[in-house]
Amino acid sequence: MAEFRKQSSQAKTNSHVDALEGVHMPTQTTEPPGAVTSRLLRALMALSLACAFGIFAFAAAIGFTGSKLVAAIVAVGIAAFVAWFFWWRPIVPLDEGGNSRALNVISGLATLAALFQLVRLCVFIVSPAEVGCAVSPSRGLGLPAKHSCLSAYYVAARSVATVPNVYAWELYSFPDADPTAPRKPRPIGSFDIDVYEYPPPFLLLPRTLAILTPEFLRFRMVWFALNGAVLVIGLLVVARMLGPVAGTRALLFSPLVLASDITIGTLQVGNLQAIVSSFAMIAMVLLAQRRHAAGGALLAYATVSKLFPGLLLVYLLVQRKWRALAWTVGLCIALIAISLVDTGWAPYKAFLDHLPRLLGGEAFTAFRSPWAVAHNFSVPGMALKLRLFGVTGASFGAMKIVGWIYSLILLAATVFVARLTLTREQEPLAWLTILILASLRSPFLPLYAVIPVLWLLTLLAATVTPTFKTLFGVLLAWGMLNIVPPKSMDPRLVAAIILLPQTVIVILIVLALRRRGYSSGQVTAPLGFATPSLE
Repeated sequence: MAEFRKQSSQAKTNSHVDALEGVHMPTQTTEPPGAVTSRLLRALMALSLACAFGIFAFAAAIGFTGSKLVAAIVAVGIAAFVAWFFWWRPIVPLDEGGNSRALNVISGLATLAALFQLVRLCVFIVSPAEVGCAVSPSRGLGLPAKHSCLSAYYVAARSVATVPNVYAWELYSFPDADPTAPRKPRPIGSFDIDVYEYPPPFLLLPRTLAILTPEFLRFRMVWFALNGAVLVIGLLVVARMLGPVAGTRALLFSPLVLASDITIGTLQVGNLQAIVSSFAMIAMVLLAQRRHAAGGALLAYATVSKLFPGLLLVYLLVQRKWRALAWTVGLCIALIAISLVDTGWAPYKAFLDHLPRLLGGEAFTAFRSPWAVAHNFSVPGMALKLRLFGVTGASFGAMKIVGWIYSLILLAATVFVARLTLTREQEPLAWLTILILASLRSPFLPLYAVIPVLWLLTLLAATVTPTFKTLFGVLLAWGMLNIVPPKSMDPRLVAAIILLPQTVIVILIVLALRRRGYSSGQVTAPLGFATPSLE
């Protein structure tokens, strides 16, 4: 009887449950904390990128149209599109698991600092009279607001088709009886004209922009937008190649590059270094994706513009990537041919005559200043620095000897790196290391040499777990790389202080070459505080 009652009760319960199966009862669902954080992180990244590209769009639109109202409308439209695009299509699948709260805080503060600096700089770019918004001589590149590397590109672009020698002194400077005294630059508006020291094919881009924006100030606005946008795109494209874990970290660390006074100062003066390094890195990513035409075009332009990215052609050769190499070499020839059709043979003849003085360092009038000699990051420039300490024989001749010896070492190092067995995630470290080593061959390499090194720092940091020691090491290295001794300091002391960031560069290059055990999984060795595991 008890058994019968038990079965009856169970039957009623089952019947009640069956009756409720067709009824949709309200349920309470909660997203995992990680999912909420990931959505917030994606939103913040989309918003920060929207702000950055909105700033660049505003400057470019004023440059092309001359209207601040049109520029504001364009900037809002571009920012809205960028925010929408990166919300629905994030650069990498964001992985909160490989992240840390401390890294989020550092990234957020660096992002705010970078955006604040970009807004201030945009004000100065659009209105040169607002010198209070420029990076002061005590920061950044240590240069006055009236300095403009871009002025040399503009003057050369406008003159190259009509003057016999685009490297002629009188185009950029007033006559000077004393060859050892600081040069007297010609003015262009409120800026000093710099001296043009690059191969003729580089002028293809400035000449195209000068057709669209014939006035220098508007040309300067468009160049600033192009420079900044290409740099940001380069950071994003390389981060995407690293996979979810390291890619997320690389995105979070990347604002440190833009928050640097040296980066902002380089965007201010319009120097070519940042855009060439970005072009080269984007090109290598495209070539790795078998987009040979686009990648070859970018690498070809970077090579014919600044020469040092040509070491990446050696890398492609050693790795037997024949299609990538063929496209790049072919497009180098095509760019030179287009340049010859555009300007004729005269600038090439002048460049070949000027080239020995460029390679030896005599062509760089900056060497008339002991401060510039002390701030030089180049390897051959180390020989000339000894002159500050009274060393006999520290001359341009010594620079040439050191330069050619370093060239052989550089070639061997490129072959060594190209022969390493690297995963897809490791390759950007190799490319950037080669670019940095190659750039150090230049006789004159001021503080903008630090920009690709800051980029390498963020990529290395992305390959390790963001522990307290890791983050402390990253911030310490970042701070040392941003050291800018004032001009009022004794040049000998400046040369000694510059050894600190130069030492950091060497350490980061060594770490990059030792990260052969890295894969897309977790890596726990903290940067700079433990030896990475080797294969």
